[in-house]
Amino acid sequence: MTKARVSVLISGTGTNMAALLYAAKAESCPFEIVLVASNNPDAPGLTLAAAEGIATWAQSHKGMGRDAFDALVDAQLRAAGSDYVALAGYMRILSADFVARWEGRMLNIHPSLLPKYKGLHTHQQAIDAGDRFGGCSVHVVTAALDDGPVLAQTPVAILPGDTADSLAARVLIAEHQLYAPTLAAFVMREATPDYWLARVRELAMAMPEAEETLSHGMPCFGIVKGKKFAWFSHDHHGDGRTALLVKISGAEEQALLIEQDAERHFRPAYFGDGWIGIRLDMGDNDWDDLGARIARSWRAIAPKKLAGLMAAADEF
Repeated sequence: MTKARVSVLISGTGTNMAALLYAAKAESCPFEIVLVASNNPDAPGLTLAAAEGIATWAQSHKGMGRDAFDALVDAQLRAAGSDYVALAGYMRILSADFVARWEGRMLNIHPSLLPKYKGLHTHQQAIDAGDRFGGCSVHVVTAALDDGPVLAQTPVAILPGDTADSLAARVLIAEHQLYAPTLAAFVMREATPDYWLARVRELAMAMPEAEETLSHGMPCFGIVKGKKFAWFSHDHHGDGRTALLVKISGAEEQALLIEQDAERHFRPAYFGDGWIGIRLDMGDNDWDDLGARIARSWRAIAPKKLAGLMAAADEF
């Protein structure tokens, strides 16, 4: 199994980082921690991460503009080959540009039942409001503070006589239990046939006059009342593969693609020399390239008038 590469940003003790780190040691965990970075060079979590053999980086943000500091952090994340970013007690408001660079790839754990009590002092706010439960939430990071889609939550009962500190201690236990499985599910969402089909559908249906039908037990995409330009194959005839099938120029191109990467490319049964199968179940899909292949396949079967209109539109 190819594991997703996750970098963790911390500012202090890094207990949630530690929970992720130890969860990642399990062979079955779908992610690994590749970097722990901090805006606080004295953060105790850095010492723990280094002792566990995880690469670390730290630099104080003091005296630097937000965009400039975030650019430094972004460079470290990319140098580490990060697929995802997990915020774990990272006490910095992120710049809009940084968030945009990691859109859909960055999670945060927040000590309240969002959308309640964004920002700081969440436990005291819950007590003062007379709530029966505090808790924690894992959410996707967006430009608005603590406002992204919530992926999972754990309620924690507020006991008579609770203080912000006593409630925080129990919520922290819940955080440690919640973050790792939620992150695991999040990184695994791109490794399911439903996700791959949704991405293929999005790309195929973006083509002019495209329609989706079901043929021979497979979702397929064609031009309305016309030929097919893409098929989604999942364990078709028990072949054990999930793949995108698209048109190509012929046998020569088919042979060349298979020669270049025989594990990924294959000759789809019953489709002939004019098609290539591209496996989606290998964990490293290049969706930009797949989108280009779908567009090329569409052009191969589109009526000349429709293809011409498409080409003219691309020039503008």
